[in-house]
Amino acid sequence: MQALADTELIITPAGKIYHVDLHPDELADTVITVGDPGRVAEVSKHFDAIEFRESHREFVTHTGRIGNKRLTVLSTGIGPDNIDICLNELDALANIDFQTRMPKAEHRSLNIIRLGTSGALQHDIPPGALIVSRFGMGLDNLMHFYQYQPNLAEAELMDAVLELEQHIEKFPVQPYICEGSAALADHLSQGNIEQGITITCPGFYAPQARSLRTPARMSIATMEAWSQLQYKGVRLTNFEMETSAIFGLSRLLGHRAVSCNVILGNRLNGNFTGSTAGVVEKMIEVILPRIIEV
Repeated sequence: MQALADTELIITPAGKIYHVDLHPDELADTVITVGDPGRVAEVSKHFDAIEFRESHREFVTHTGRIGNKRLTVLSTGIGPDNIDICLNELDALANIDFQTRMPKAEHRSLNIIRLGTSGALQHDIPPGALIVSRFGMGLDNLMHFYQYQPNLAEAELMDAVLELEQHIEKFPVQPYICEGSAALADHLSQGNIEQGITITCPGFYAPQARSLRTPARMSIATMEAWSQLQYKGVRLTNFEMETSAIFGLSRLLGHRAVSCNVILGNRLNGNFTGSTAGVVEKMIEVILPRIIEV
């Protein structure tokens, strides 16, 4: 393999990768991703010590420790396109030698844990509930650009999607299925948090069946029909904008990934939390001690 060209692996004069603006030494083995740059400090305020802070565009990073556990918290911004940048650059930090511009001989596997917000797609999931994603169903096009081969579980779930499509309104695009880390999902859920199938959308309005002043092709009734989807007891629970991309790229790159979302609103019932900051803080307080044990 030839060394990666300057246009493929962009390294700044400071020796950092371009978009997230990090040096390889600044990355921990356990990475918490959040969408909102302001949420990085809401996580890192629980650290015993912060080694460094970095900010470039929407990518804010804090790396520090809780006890002996080293953690990186990174804001990805919103959407699968930003996940494409973040996941590839996190992997480059871990697995490419910036001096030779070649992959390292020994692969470094990261634990990538999303702490996000989401909308519920089951009537019995209230605002404030936590959902750990077991699978991501992408309605975006990101993973179609990669040579991604589904594993058995992903193929079986896709068969269930195709079967359901014969009886209800189809999505406007062909979905893809990506599986997260079963071990991380089991650890974070620990028996009292539901594991679910999470739809990842490429936008917040029409892609999530919202219509303000423009007509959407998909209605909330369509989403309710899709809430019938299940695979081996895991039901479709929620939708958001990052999970399937994180799962797909993590599996391609040899990392373990899981996504935990707090529900802000139940789209089928039409109710919304009274305190977004409060329920996000609850998620951090519940999940962070479990992350430390990973």
